[in-house]
Amino acid sequence: VQLQASGGGLVQAGGSLRLSCAASGSFFRINAMGWYRQAPGSERERVVGISSGGGENYVDSVKGRFAISGDIAKNTVSLQMNSLRPEDTAVYYCYARARRYRYSGETDYWGQGTLVTVSS
Repeated sequence: VQLQASGGGLVQAGGSLRLSCAASGSFFRINAMGWYRQAPGSERERVVGISSGGGENYVDSVKGRFAISGDIAKNTVSLQMNSLRPEDTAVYYCYARARRYRYSGETDYWGQGTLVTVSS
């Protein structure tokens, strides 16, 4: 599974950015997609995910500001980030949880990361 993310950049505090991610390659099914982020000097943090069964789960710090959308069946996911804050500055990673084959277990795959910088 290859994940291609785009949409990062530099924005002032209070601004908005939209990240997009598309999965491609050979696999049986993607069961979930979403976003993690890693700020300098910090551990990677799960931001939000969406599964084929529905439902979203946001980290508290982004609730009400970020919104995930996408179509698991089409292997795409986007993250609309509004009211950005300097503490949102991080490299954002798209991930997909997929079954490579019909009867294989799930594996997490990662995109290359896209940098979001929020200036104060």
